[in-house]
Amino acid sequence: MSKIAITHDDQGLPVLMARQAIYTKSQDVAAYELLFRDEQGNFVMGLKDDDATLAVLVNSYASFSKGTKAQLPFFLKVTDKVLLDDELPDFPRHLFVLELLPHTRVTQALIDRLIDLAGQGYRLALSGFDPGDTKLHPLLKVVHVLKLDIQLIGLARIPALVQKLKPFNLELLADKVETQDQFRQCLEMGFALYMGYFLSKPDLVRGKKLPGNKVLLLQLLQELQNKHATAESVEQIALKDPELTYKILRVVNSAAVNLRREVNSLSHAIALLGMDQIRRWVMLFLAKSDNGKPTELTRNMLIRGRMCELLGEMLEFPAPMECFIVGLLSQMDVMMDMEMDVLLNEVPLQPSVKDALTKREGQAGLVLSEVEVYERGEFEQLKKLLPSQFYEVAYRHSLKWAEQVLEALQ
Repeated sequence: MSKIAITHDDQGLPVLMARQAIYTKSQDVAAYELLFRDEQGNFVMGLKDDDATLAVLVNSYASFSKGTKAQLPFFLKVTDKVLLDDELPDFPRHLFVLELLPHTRVTQALIDRLIDLAGQGYRLALSGFDPGDTKLHPLLKVVHVLKLDIQLIGLARIPALVQKLKPFNLELLADKVETQDQFRQCLEMGFALYMGYFLSKPDLVRGKKLPGNKVLLLQLLQELQNKHATAESVEQIALKDPELTYKILRVVNSAAVNLRREVNSLSHAIALLGMDQIRRWVMLFLAKSDNGKPTELTRNMLIRGRMCELLGEMLEFPAPMECFIVGLLSQMDVMMDMEMDVLLNEVPLQPSVKDALTKREGQAGLVLSEVEVYERGEFEQLKKLLPSQFYEVAYRHSLKWAEQVLEALQ
């Protein structure tokens, strides 16, 4: 796995960027909301066509938002000033949904401008809608998507509100959906889209054990941690499941590893890459969903693991591989719908890894905490272990790497 560095061709950006998924009823990703702030955590807008940030936003972040057939759109927050002053860059209409903010000042000039933008093919969204505040109500006739903060409004008030909104034929987006139970309630209320961290919370199943198809992976993991293990001893375990061996070799030969020549046996792969790298791929298969969990969860685990590793490398930590393992497995409880403490009792991991996962302790735990803050877009809460642009570069590289791995895993 190659390390990364900021070069003249890949400079950190003057803003920090992350993305948050917007889901359908079936928990597939319908779009991403783009989160970006300056290094002080302030809202940024007014980007120009020749701005380097915009070029990266369109060319890089958009290229990582792949759906089953085409690129997925981004929800991009815009101010009324940007709209009225005609500062909006000429974004690809199919890639960006313009999201109005709750403090938007509604005027006839703004409504006329929005009607014009809708006529040009832009989709419009409104966030932070408060049913008790009438100042935003004129926008309901203009926008296409209405985002409702279910924590702010309260779930008990929403069914009546949904009925009142029906005449506007809006696509309703439930925001701040934090648990699987809240997701199910919003589903029954008729929401079309969902945002929040419900996908990152386990739907606990009492007494659940790791499924049988993970047992062989655990045996492999145990052997890879044995200091006396050899390429042949690892291969003998993997060969008990020829399909697994084939899948590991396919990943090793993928763009995510970037080998100069193809390998055709696990022992050959170990000779070229070493035990640590094979352990990485066993971890990936251990984290891969076999129980119908959304692909986005696997993607999030990959992004988090890789970003933890990259930050560990940049900080010159002695064990960046441990950072990768901690980042990747930090959502294993969600993948398996098991409590983390119970899960870790079944997984043979070093005590330092377990402490990082349960207590956020040690170097790997510190990096994991930073990555969790970054991916939520809470940039002002970063401890700034590195200059800000290093975070953005690591995140962008992790998005690309995750797409390559997902392609290989499939």
